[in-house]
Amino acid sequence: MEKTLEQIRAERLKKLEELRKLGLDPFAITKYDKKESVKEIREKFNEKLKAGEKLENEKVSTAGRILAIREHGKASFADLFDGEKIQIWLDESTLKEKYQIFKKYTDIGDIIGVKGFLFKTMRGELTIWVEDFQILAKSLRPLPSKWYGLKDEDLRYRMRYVDLIVNPRAREILLTRAKIVKAMREFLESKGFVEIETPILQPIYGGAFARPFITHHNALDMDLYLRISDELYLKRLIVGGIEKVYEIGRDFRNEGIDTKHNPEFTMMECYWAYADYNDIMKLTEEMIVYIAEKAIGKLEIEYAGHKINLKPPWKRIKMVDAVKEEGIDVENLSREELIEIAKEKKLEVSENFSKGDLINLFFEELVQPKLIQPTFVYDYPIEISPLAKKKRDNPNFVERFEVFIAGMEIANAFSELNDPIDQRERFLEQAKRRSVGLEYHEMDEDFIRALEYGMPPTGGLGVGIDRLTMILTNVQSIREVIAFPTLRPEK
Repeated sequence: MEKTLEQIRAERLKKLEELRKLGLDPFAITKYDKKESVKEIREKFNEKLKAGEKLENEKVSTAGRILAIREHGKASFADLFDGEKIQIWLDESTLKEKYQIFKKYTDIGDIIGVKGFLFKTMRGELTIWVEDFQILAKSLRPLPSKWYGLKDEDLRYRMRYVDLIVNPRAREILLTRAKIVKAMREFLESKGFVEIETPILQPIYGGAFARPFITHHNALDMDLYLRISDELYLKRLIVGGIEKVYEIGRDFRNEGIDTKHNPEFTMMECYWAYADYNDIMKLTEEMIVYIAEKAIGKLEIEYAGHKINLKPPWKRIKMVDAVKEEGIDVENLSREELIEIAKEKKLEVSENFSKGDLINLFFEELVQPKLIQPTFVYDYPIEISPLAKKKRDNPNFVERFEVFIAGMEIANAFSELNDPIDQRERFLEQAKRRSVGLEYHEMDEDFIRALEYGMPPTGGLGVGIDRLTMILTNVQSIREVIAFPTLRPEK
């Protein structure tokens, strides 16, 4: 009869109590002399030994979690894991009475430190011959034996600490994400950008269309918002004379959760004085190529069954031309005609939508899902881009682009609006639109004041770290690439 979790936990608690009586309390140990990681041991010794050989003169000291135990009479093999796995060998003739401590009190999941020398089994398996060991932490709960068989996927995200132990893929994704962020910083620093942190708690939120989280500061007796974007503060730094600035940090949007959205997510935003959206387009292409080569070592990737080639140059197309390819000549149709077409196509449309909103609606519903290969879509309607510069030859549109890969928006960029008079008018227009229930920008008087001191022509870029990681690791849920995604409370 299979033991219950409660029975297993009770047995392990009893073993812990007995270890304490023997003066071997694992939790009383404050430090262990771990001289090498398993990876370092493998890199240093794997090629030195042939099957059946011992290396008794070179000692190693490492530590990790036991993932498996295989008993062989008066000896045992076990698998030790610290991010990588190595086999260990413990036998009574070497360890004497201490071997019984291992046999009686050690369980799968326990963390132990081992000292010994290396040998290779006749099958060629690199193995540590343990001459001494110490139990460093007692696992009171058993590791799941068939983690992939769990029906409740939420449990993987809720208990990520267990997921990382038993699921190599989960660990690989998070480590690749770390490489992506590191490579992004390397690239931007090599181009002269400097990273500066901006406020997460903001009195006025802005920089995107989104519903914010609201909190209250007791000492100042005022409501504050968790930022939805870093944009307006980074542009203040441009005004202050920091000509190439970026930040990688958390943003928060009080909206729905799905495979592409989490309320707490990571963005990189950068701003480059004296540059425009054409310069930023080139920078974006170079940066993502650099990141892919550094983090995953290739430019040809697979995502959701699609073969994707990140090699530049990437396709470039105006938004109106992309929609025109779907049979809707948005520039030569009136707002009323576009509303009728939207209704015919059963698209959700509001009577408050401007022509620009409708162009964007057609793009998002009809075009975006088809943009599999890396694509720059540029020149957006002014109504949905209140912080971007107007096109000089067509003031109904702005100098803005977004990058799409596998149907997902990965990056968003502008030639930044630096005219304080125009910016005030845009904010006022946004305020009118907010009054009818749409999510648009509030007036930010301090930002206008900053622009009145003079901001140089500037190009700005935002890249979603989570989505970029999804693309480069071939996972279809944003929850896979966030260490601890937002979940409902546990029942």
